[in-house]
Amino acid sequence: MGDQRSTLGRTITETDIVVHAGHSGDFFPHHMDEEFCKTQPFGSRIAHGTMTFAIGVGLTATVINPHSMTYGYERLRFPKPVYAGDTIRTTVTITAKMDDPKRPEFGKVVETTETKNQKGETVMFCEHILLVKRQKALA
Repeated sequence: MGDQRSTLGRTITETDIVVHAGHSGDFFPHHMDEEFCKTQPFGSRIAHGTMTFAIGVGLTATVINPHSMTYGYERLRFPKPVYAGDTIRTTVTITAKMDDPKRPEFGKVVETTETKNQKGETVMFCEHILLVKRQKALA
C-alpha cells in the first residue's frame, strides 16, 4: 500500500467543454452561457463535473493490469471548478486492499484518485475500487 503514480498534464479547452455538452446533453448555463456565469460565484463558465471525472480518470489509463477490472467509484467530489485553459494532472495512491467474500479468486484494491489543476488545487477526488485477480485463490 502507499504506491503512487502521477499522470502527465492535460489542458482543458473550450472545445472539450462544448463537445462534452453535446455528448452528454448537458447544456446547463454554468457550462455554456458566459454572460449568465458572470453573475455567478465562479465568474466564468466551468467544465462539467462528468467531463472532469472522465478526463481525470482517463489520464490514469497508461498502466493496464490485465488481471484487474473496475468495480466502481466512491466518494466522488469536485471541490474546485475547472475552467477552459486549466491544466489538470491526476495522482493515484493505493490506499486499501481487502478480500472479496463473494469472489475468493479476487481481492479488492482501492486507488485514491486525486486530480489537481496547475495551481495545485484539488478539482476532483474519488476512490476507484478494482477487482484484482489473486495469484492464489483463498481457501
